[in-house]
Amino acid sequence: MSYKFIEEKLNNNKLVILDGAMGSELEKKGALMDKNLWCGTCSVEFPELVKKVHEDYIEAGADVITTNTYACTPISMKNYGMESLIKKFNQKSVELGKKAIENSKKKVALAGSVSASGSFFRYGIEALKPGFNEQIKILSEEGVDLIILEAMSSQADIVETMLECSIKIKIPVWLSISCVIDKKTDNLMLGYNDTLDDPPEVYEDLEKSIKRFSKIHLGPILIAHSDIDVTGRAIKVAKKNYTGTIGAYPNIGFYEKPHWRSDSNLSPQDYLNEVKSWVQNGTQIVGGCCGVGVNLIKPLSSLNNE
Repeated sequence: MSYKFIEEKLNNNKLVILDGAMGSELEKKGALMDKNLWCGTCSVEFPELVKKVHEDYIEAGADVITTNTYACTPISMKNYGMESLIKKFNQKSVELGKKAIENSKKKVALAGSVSASGSFFRYGIEALKPGFNEQIKILSEEGVDLIILEAMSSQADIVETMLECSIKIKIPVWLSISCVIDKKTDNLMLGYNDTLDDPPEVYEDLEKSIKRFSKIHLGPILIAHSDIDVTGRAIKVAKKNYTGTIGAYPNIGFYEKPHWRSDSNLSPQDYLNEVKSWVQNGTQIVGGCCGVGVNLIKPLSSLNNE
């Protein structure tokens, strides 16, 4: 495990391949989703399957795999009466990622996922900080190579708070943000497709948000957990307003609690063509989020040969 080779790839204008979906791949293998924490419980209840998904992505060419901790935020786990299990779930997820990398004998970095899951705006920013700090601390102390802040939120204040909580750690930090088109204005907004019902004062347009985040964040910014149809447009906005590294890993499908449902027949070649267009527009980190499985990630490494 090391971040150095990732840094070398980025500095040499090479693509870095990120992994894809965890939850939908686990369901294919027979894992059961939790009604509250989705696939978050699988690291403890189905550890071999989680490790196998990691190994599948490594075999498919992923340079970076992500811990199964997206849904294991202290905020969510406390809400569901699972506070005593926060450290156990996060530690186990790191352990499984490490084992998968060790078994592969390949150069692969392990990203610790810290999400905004459960971070409702009504709690207030000060109430959210302890949860972000706790998860960042656990993952970094357990030995991940980088932290990826998966800020699926329409509230720029929450995203900014996540960034502020990560400033003191000594490993690299990637920021992933979600976006959606406001159908009333056709503007790209910060957030996910179920957040546009929030009060207008809560969310910002994407361009304004990226400019805001770039004042306190110098690492990669990735367009993530967003519909594939808007990702290309969002990449252009990000590239225009941020001088650092840009990445993308979109969704395909929709969440129907507690399952991720696919509503697309997108082929590996179709996905490869989409990713090619993002690369042509300056994207350097590519992968997938919910609904983007191993079969869609596998062809991406071929782009480094073009």
